[in-house]
Amino acid sequence: MKRILGIFLALSVFSTSFAAATATVLPSLGKPSKINAADVLVPIGHTGQNVSLLKLAHMKPKEVETLTGQKMKLTDKIGFRIAQRQLARSINDDGTIDSRKISQLAGKRSDGTGFHLGGFALGFFLGLIGVLIAYLIRDELKKARVKWAWLGFATLVVLELVIVLALV
Repeated sequence: MKRILGIFLALSVFSTSFAAATATVLPSLGKPSKINAADVLVPIGHTGQNVSLLKLAHMKPKEVETLTGQKMKLTDKIGFRIAQRQLARSINDDGTIDSRKISQLAGKRSDGTGFHLGGFALGFFLGLIGVLIAYLIRDELKKARVKWAWLGFATLVVLELVIVLALV
């Protein structure tokens, strides 16, 4: 039983270190000063059609249904209207996008410490190598990425300990 437990633990540690060979680090594009909402195109549905954020903020659910080719349920329509209202509030009167409001819509706090899925995934799937990668990426979200990489790694360690203890 101890031999099987040791093999399982060794495989879990080695599998997280081998996954690091496929990690891709993209450079940061920086923060643009003003973006026009009519210039930002968002793909709608599986047809490949693009709609500007300004038009999307004022579309009716029926128009979205015709663009996507799928009927929306009542809950989908309500969720669409809520997201649409938040999107409309993030567009200024002159048609530019308030990037602070958009980042809040995306779930990121303005101080850069909100949840960062990429950082969590780096720590959880790649282990200590993922935490190192999080330190190497330099952009405005580095603080959140490093924090969530450590939390992802801690989650991985706790999960492995629970599995090991369950087997013993």
